[in-house]
Amino acid sequence: MKEIGLPHHHGNEEEIGKIQEQIRREERFQTAADIFKQLGDTTRIRIFWLLCHCEECVINISAILEMSSPAVSHHLRLLKNTGLILCRRSGKEMYYRAADTPQSRLLHQTIEQVMKIACPDL
Repeated sequence: MKEIGLPHHHGNEEEIGKIQEQIRREERFQTAADIFKQLGDTTRIRIFWLLCHCEECVINISAILEMSSPAVSHHLRLLKNTGLILCRRSGKEMYYRAADTPQSRLLHQTIEQVMKIACPDL
């Protein structure tokens, strides 16, 4: 590990050394950056939040959001690529839902806390 000499010493060099070791692993931070990029779009947040509460097909998501199916499909593809949502095929229809992962659950809770809304009673 290459240590960088810090201009100021505050007695926390051991902690900083550990932080430097982690911070150099850019690929670890890329996943978080990719997820935050996806959630930087209102439509994707709305789709993700919807899919945290139910499994739906593109046609129904389009109707709920009052958007075209191709536009919704574009957003779904981006969310799927980050691992936030999953899909399954039933015949010709694709159904989407939020992934059951700690990251997805945390993002769901964060969205609800920030928006000050609660999950609907289903």
